[in-house]
Amino acid sequence: MTFDPVVAPSARVRLAAADRQAQLTKPAGSLGRLETLSGWVAACQGECPPHLFARPRVVVFAGDHGIARHGVSAYPAEVTAQMVANITAGGAAVNVLAATCGAGVRVVDISVDADTDPTVSRHKIRRSSGAIDREDALTHDEVVRAIDAGRAIADEEVDEGADLLIAGEMGIGNTTPATVLIASLTDTEPVAAVGRGTGVDDAGWSRKTAAIRDALRRVRPHGSDPVALLRTAGGADLAAMAGFLAQAAVRRTPVIVDGVVVTAAAMVAEQLAPGARDWWVAGHRSTEPAHAVALRQLQLDPILDLGMRLGEGSGALVAFPVLQGAVATLTNMATFADAGVSTGDDAIAADPTGTD
Repeated sequence: MTFDPVVAPSARVRLAAADRQAQLTKPAGSLGRLETLSGWVAACQGECPPHLFARPRVVVFAGDHGIARHGVSAYPAEVTAQMVANITAGGAAVNVLAATCGAGVRVVDISVDADTDPTVSRHKIRRSSGAIDREDALTHDEVVRAIDAGRAIADEEVDEGADLLIAGEMGIGNTTPATVLIASLTDTEPVAAVGRGTGVDDAGWSRKTAAIRDALRRVRPHGSDPVALLRTAGGADLAAMAGFLAQAAVRRTPVIVDGVVVTAAAMVAEQLAPGARDWWVAGHRSTEPAHAVALRQLQLDPILDLGMRLGEGSGALVAFPVLQGAVATLTNMATFADAGVSTGDDAIAADPTGTD
């Protein structure tokens, strides 16, 4: 799989944003990380001052995983299709949080193990991915089709005017393949990476750890080949998310990355389209141990840490107003010159000896 080269956000505009920050009516650095976030947005938009995001879009990638039938989740696999219907009807957390942000929500059935509404299944690859502890998740052709589906979805959203994208996910059992991908790409032991997912008990955690260990043995020869990695131990939804995140970067569209599943796909996307991570910001750090491992590998510093583990894009949506606030302060605050406010330099110029 090949993607067009990724052009980095503008370093020149990022410097201009830093210069503007120094002129705003506040002590230098007093807005903390809001200042660096606003510089990142300006660099992505290619202009300083930047503008508030006008059409943020959430795409929830839905898919089932064969491993969910083997006791690694606190919920039955049937919940995936039920939640797709709930999101379509506007009743999920992602819908409620998106409404507070003015963001649109789209759910796409990539590999749900059920028939879903034709409005969400246009890009469907198959019904459920394989149980990765004992079989491949996909065929090679299915991986390629899933990546292409994600690429096409990103193009659709950008072509329709999206100026910021959020990838969300819905799939019972999906933290298991996500953890396998992260552990494989970071050489992390399963016991250090496995979390509780939907809230499994100790016995479920042990089954999940064993499944991840077995899947890691199967995937070991493929760590440097993103397509083979997704085929062996990923899933159609993860492959589509990887294509989506890679293509968003190719299209120079910033992305807020959500939790462990999306971040696992992001690690693969960075392999597919090197430099893509420069177009992403991490919305939050989830409670899944593998998420912190993946964020360190991608050198993404999360905006929030609220103990969330829902998925759906929910953590990214909670972080979105912080990003908007960063943009608003850089763009709309008065400068010292505009407001007639004295600066520290003025005080030094009035008394260069510091004797007053």
